[in-house]
Amino acid sequence: MNKQECDILNTLLLEPFINQRILAEASGHSLGVVNRSVKELIKTGYIDDEIRPTAKAVSEFKSKAPKNAIILAAGFGMRMVPINTEIPKALLEVNGEPLVERTIKQLHEVGINEIYIITGFMKEKFEYLIDEYGVELVVNPDYATKNNLHSIKLVTGHLSNSYVIPCDIWCDRNPYHRNEMYSWYMVSDLVDNDSSVRVNRKMELVSVPGTAAGNAMVGISYLAEDEAVYVRRRINELCGDIRFDGSFWEEALYEGDRMVVSARVVHSSDVAEINTYEQLREVDGYSGQLKTDAIKVICKEFHTKPENVTDITVLKKGMTNRSFLFTCNGKKYIMRVPGEGTDRLVNRKQEAAVYRIISEKNICDNVCYINPGNGYKITEFVEGARVCDALDADDVKRCMGKLREFHEMKLVADHEFDIFGQIGFYESLWDGVPSAYKDYKVTKEKVFSLKPYIDAHAGEKVLTHIDAVSDNFLFARDNILLVDWEYAGMQDPHVDIAMFAIYALYNKQQVDRLIKAYFPEGCSDGTRIKIYCYMAACGLLWSNWCEYKHTLGVEFGEYSLCQYRYAKDYYKIVQEELKKAGGDNGNGRQ
Repeated sequence: MNKQECDILNTLLLEPFINQRILAEASGHSLGVVNRSVKELIKTGYIDDEIRPTAKAVSEFKSKAPKNAIILAAGFGMRMVPINTEIPKALLEVNGEPLVERTIKQLHEVGINEIYIITGFMKEKFEYLIDEYGVELVVNPDYATKNNLHSIKLVTGHLSNSYVIPCDIWCDRNPYHRNEMYSWYMVSDLVDNDSSVRVNRKMELVSVPGTAAGNAMVGISYLAEDEAVYVRRRINELCGDIRFDGSFWEEALYEGDRMVVSARVVHSSDVAEINTYEQLREVDGYSGQLKTDAIKVICKEFHTKPENVTDITVLKKGMTNRSFLFTCNGKKYIMRVPGEGTDRLVNRKQEAAVYRIISEKNICDNVCYINPGNGYKITEFVEGARVCDALDADDVKRCMGKLREFHEMKLVADHEFDIFGQIGFYESLWDGVPSAYKDYKVTKEKVFSLKPYIDAHAGEKVLTHIDAVSDNFLFARDNILLVDWEYAGMQDPHVDIAMFAIYALYNKQQVDRLIKAYFPEGCSDGTRIKIYCYMAACGLLWSNWCEYKHTLGVEFGEYSLCQYRYAKDYYKIVQEELKKAGGDNGNGRQ
């Protein structure tokens, strides 16, 4: 049977036949399609001469009936800033009802009670659904580093005659049924420039080329067993390839340039995808989740109303915080919202003090608001700016010039950033959980053995950025700004050179070029070796930082491993350099 024949047979299974015209209205197809389909259904034995479903049709009906549903709710929902810092998007309320609860109730209405919800971010907030609705929670431990293709892999054993449902969909009408005759994927009649598929004349979903527009992808899908076999196999294949770590589960629906399932097209007015703060505001302007702390701060600071805060766009997720761009009173700003566990990592009072020290020094973006209690910060958006390219020699040279210019200001703060003290502090945040690295204790001992050399060769301590990485150098018109001063404190300024290098994942040759860019007049062997020592110490520092973040469910992939490697590799490099230079007399002096 083709799609039209399935639709007509499905209608006949639900309602007795009266005439072709009524059948056309009920099925949504033209009279001509109905007439052709009825003839074919009689020919293939699905209906008899009196247009009644046969036993063969009833058997087909039962074999494809929905058995369960899978709700995808593991991700951060990053586009929901600033709401996603307080609640997962599946629990956003529309008209007083959480999205996921509405979906569950609609499934229950059609007799589907076997429901699997895949969670990850803020997984504890879903626990009540087990008692309230009898759902089963499945936790995806990789939600922070992999996309929902890897979420659905966790339930492939249940993927048969199944609805697959994104958690951020609000449906005015119940889109689920007690019966389904074929597999489908839901799109709307709205044209969407970001869509990767369009509906062709055969009601197939085909890929759209390049920048072409397609049908807005709603994302709800139904998979009958015939197609589920293919999709299960594809999911397992794709999840075995790291190139698909960031892929959506829809990747498994494709065979060549088209999906293996039919299109189900709905009116855009019947379905709302709530991916952003403003989309929620459009659907329900009175939703309690719109009254977030971040929006309240913006309104108070700029003496405005929430509806005047527009064009909210998530920026790249930082390693410590989340930030979003917004427009207020015709001007663009960036708001920083502290990330998980940040209250234990950053002293916000010290950060606020640093911003007071560097204000009007023309080295930082303009800070409009900073709260030394919770870390909320608003800065003016710098139009047309770009970050430093750590692989561009000219960019690096200019940034090192700016960094040295800042260091030579010899600004003074009341607090110090103690690298070795912070290594121990981050370790204490693991709350007794041992390091993931088998040789951590040995590595730590080796790194700490470098401290006498550092102490003997450290220069005058001045206000140092500490996080002077390539992403924090902002090229803005005729100036270079150094942003994000959360970790800044009194320290040997050459620590900033080491930090730049290890964040950029430089090899030794690149590190030496970086040192030369900072010291065009030449660098002494003692200072160069000291910078290598800092690279080992800072590598362990950020490795420990990453291990703490891991306990919060936040992962940084290769970055974490590379930092630990810097701790080990640069300890060895320091020993080799000291050996070439004639060794060390034990008090750190050559």
